[in-house]
Amino acid sequence: MLVAKSNNIRKLILESKEPALTKIDLSEIPGGPEIFEKAAKFCYGVNFEITVHNVAALRCAAEYLQMTDVYCDYNLAGRTEDFLAQVALSSLSGAIVVLKSCEDLLPLAEDLKIVQRCVDVISLKACNEANFPSRTPPNWWTEELSILDIEFIGRILSGMKKRGSKALTLASALITYTERNLRDLVRDQSGKCTKSSDSDDPNLFARERELLQSIVSLLPSEKASFPINFLCCLLRTAIFVNASNSCKNELEKRISVILEHVTVDDLLVMSFTYDGERLFDLDSVRKIISGFVEKEKNMAVFGGADFKGSNSAAMHRVAKTVDSYLGEIASYPDLTISKFNGIAILVPKGARKVDDDLYRAIDIFLKAHPNLDEIEREKVCSVMDPLKLSYEARLHASQNKRLPVQIVLHALYYDQLKLRSGVNDQPDAVATRSQLQSDVSLVRENEALRSELMKMKLYISDMQKNQGSSTKGIAATAAPTTTGSRKHSFFSSMSKTLGKLNPFKHGSKDTFHINDNIGVDITKPRRRRFSIS
Repeated sequence: MLVAKSNNIRKLILESKEPALTKIDLSEIPGGPEIFEKAAKFCYGVNFEITVHNVAALRCAAEYLQMTDVYCDYNLAGRTEDFLAQVALSSLSGAIVVLKSCEDLLPLAEDLKIVQRCVDVISLKACNEANFPSRTPPNWWTEELSILDIEFIGRILSGMKKRGSKALTLASALITYTERNLRDLVRDQSGKCTKSSDSDDPNLFARERELLQSIVSLLPSEKASFPINFLCCLLRTAIFVNASNSCKNELEKRISVILEHVTVDDLLVMSFTYDGERLFDLDSVRKIISGFVEKEKNMAVFGGADFKGSNSAAMHRVAKTVDSYLGEIASYPDLTISKFNGIAILVPKGARKVDDDLYRAIDIFLKAHPNLDEIEREKVCSVMDPLKLSYEARLHASQNKRLPVQIVLHALYYDQLKLRSGVNDQPDAVATRSQLQSDVSLVRENEALRSELMKMKLYISDMQKNQGSSTKGIAATAAPTTTGSRKHSFFSSMSKTLGKLNPFKHGSKDTFHINDNIGVDITKPRRRRFSIS
């Protein structure tokens, strides 16, 4: 019965050189022993059921056994072809199941055109479902597609695109597929992230990396077709599985294009490990921000205008998001000054209307890193413009012991200039900044002189204690006019020196131009608002 319907079995028997043939080798039959059993039942006329799950395997087995209509009418090959055409490929779900079963039947299923026929049917019916849903929820078909191999998914999406399917439809299918097949790495649409599973399979990591890279290569060219949080989570997965640079670069470019819609939580997703305890390398965040700034610059140039971040509403939103993001990561001890400043300086200074959010991030960073010296604290604060702080922020800064002295002086002196100029008369920012730099230099010289004066005072005090009564006698017999003259001369010269170092030299209390020849009653000390003596 087998020989009558299977030409392959007939040839194996005829070509055998064994005088008493008792068995033949059919170990390479597609589908294995289970499918051969069904083929044998067909030869012997025993009833069995052809389903969408086994029809592809039976068709391949029929081809392997050469059970075609050439050798016997209504043979197994013809029966399976009829079932494929009339039943299996008549519905989207049936075609998906058949295509799934073909994964273990390659390359024979490909040679018999079963795969291509399934892809064509699925592409057509998926487009129809996307435009005119027949079930609820409307995207039910994306869930069913997620059982397929990524290679088949790519061919189906390509077919859908040729039939005019929208980018958002293709994106929906890819999002569902990614969340289904990278369940332990990618969060779902609820916004929750699951922790990466610890598996003993050494090849799991490599398979996840290859799958992710394949998914990214299938992303539609339309940059804004995916939700920003999904792209951020894909990028974190790419960093975690050590994906190729081309894969990460593609995700970074897509995020940078729509960065104005990103939230702080989205940036944090790609910045931390899955347990939230450790920072990833922040290179991707820097590339995304710099890519967005470059895009804004190019848009301004093409528009015939000079690039100014302050003119872009999108840049304002990004600047505020970046400053808030810095505030969130500033408390982590493994964040270095170079990484912190490297992100802060990417945003053009004109994009920040006020630096309050940046000041808050700096304050958190200084609090989390208490062992920084004065120079390191000044380096951290160098990314901030003290003149762009609000009144409340300047008031806080003037009392903040964590800030370097230079920043505190900037805040105090700016308020002093505002008071002198009037509430509505704002001083020019450039002139004010230049004056502040000059005044800070004078204040430092002032402090050095104060130190020298204190040393001199202590030295004279020690000398006076060690002098004998003869020295006191000489001092007592000295002429009053001479003493008064020397005392007056000493304080006059000292007044000149301190007057030159006065940071408020141009104010109403300036004593620099007082003539030494004018008599001054030294018994009543003059009130100097900014004296350092």
